[in-house]
Amino acid sequence: MVSLPTTRKHRMILRRKTRQVVLGDDAHGFVRIGGDAPVSVQSMTAGYTHDIDACVAEIHKLAAAGADVVRVAVPEKKDTAALKEILPQVSVPIVADVHFHFQRALEAIEAGVHKIRLNPGNISDRAQVKDVIQACKARKLPIRIGVNEGSIIERKDKQKRLKELGGVFSDNKHGHFLAIMITKLEEYLDVFREEDFHDIVISAKSIDPLLVIDAYKAISERFDYPLHLGVTHAGPKETGTIRSVVPLGHLLASGIGDTVRISYANDPVYEVQDGLELMYILGLRVRKGAELIACPSCGRIQVDLFKLVQDVRKQLEKEITLPIKVAVMGCVVNGPGEAEGADVAIFAGDRKGIIYVQGERVANVPEADILPTLLAECRKFQDRVARGEAKLGEKKVDILPPDPIGEIGSGWEKIQREKKGMGLPVVKV
Repeated sequence: MVSLPTTRKHRMILRRKTRQVVLGDDAHGFVRIGGDAPVSVQSMTAGYTHDIDACVAEIHKLAAAGADVVRVAVPEKKDTAALKEILPQVSVPIVADVHFHFQRALEAIEAGVHKIRLNPGNISDRAQVKDVIQACKARKLPIRIGVNEGSIIERKDKQKRLKELGGVFSDNKHGHFLAIMITKLEEYLDVFREEDFHDIVISAKSIDPLLVIDAYKAISERFDYPLHLGVTHAGPKETGTIRSVVPLGHLLASGIGDTVRISYANDPVYEVQDGLELMYILGLRVRKGAELIACPSCGRIQVDLFKLVQDVRKQLEKEITLPIKVAVMGCVVNGPGEAEGADVAIFAGDRKGIIYVQGERVANVPEADILPTLLAECRKFQDRVARGEAKLGEKKVDILPPDPIGEIGSGWEKIQREKKGMGLPVVKV
């Protein structure tokens, strides 16, 4: 198992030991998958690859969001022809997604692509597969073998298809699908072994999160190849996030998985953002930019917290590059305790807010000044860290909860009126 250095207080995840494959070149950078390499994050373009300008723009957008690798579809010859113009314009390794016709793989390899993705369910002619293997072997390109639920069932042979479907729709659908995935993967890998080709990455995706967990666990026990994690056709981001993160988070926390794609029926930039966030919270990647934590909804909040959180998030993305932990808390009940681990924190009371930097109180401001003051303190703290005058996650003093009816609480104005001789209103009963 490979132990990974952690950031802050993450426990160490012992990752499964695998072979390592390398993709890329000097112009596009090198990405290592497996072994002791960090878990990489991938995504895929949503447009047509033969639309060169649009494809290049989309790759740039995904790379800017943090994608380590980008995959493009090459269903037609005009798509592989476009690769020769696309590749010189982009800066991350590109994977060619090949379905049905092995010739597209050969054309993509010739164009200079950095990795090939094959599907055993769609290219079954072993002679054709061997041609692709030898072409990749000559260029030292890795191949991802994808045994997805949607394509492992026979499509051409009707009798065989009916037999397989009969098993799938029996009482043990889950177990039958898993058995087919493993069987077809082992049959396919036999071809690669015969060709003495081992620069392989394996994926076994399904829409069923529990099947995803079981499939990757079973594969990890049988083979030492690096694994590409994913949930296929997970749906829109609104529901696909949970469907994806539950199994992928479980596997990664168990040390299984070397590269990840979260798949949404949405802008693929969200795939990259959520994939990276998953790596960050598990301590599998060093965070880039601020980490924002905030209160959930509750009846104790006394400022417009949700707008404040979104405003803070947007500004932090623009201005903060170091992994500063920023807490935005909406009340004096749980806020102080929950903000203790933050580098910069604010917790609010009656239209006011107290700001702390590493546990030390630095400001008490009205609600209208919370955002600019908090951001100013974040910038100052980042500058101090950059100069070596402060360290991330190094709390100096404890945050003590204020009196809930005191300076930050809703009873403060009443107390001040009484001190000034104004008295408190008398209620007759």
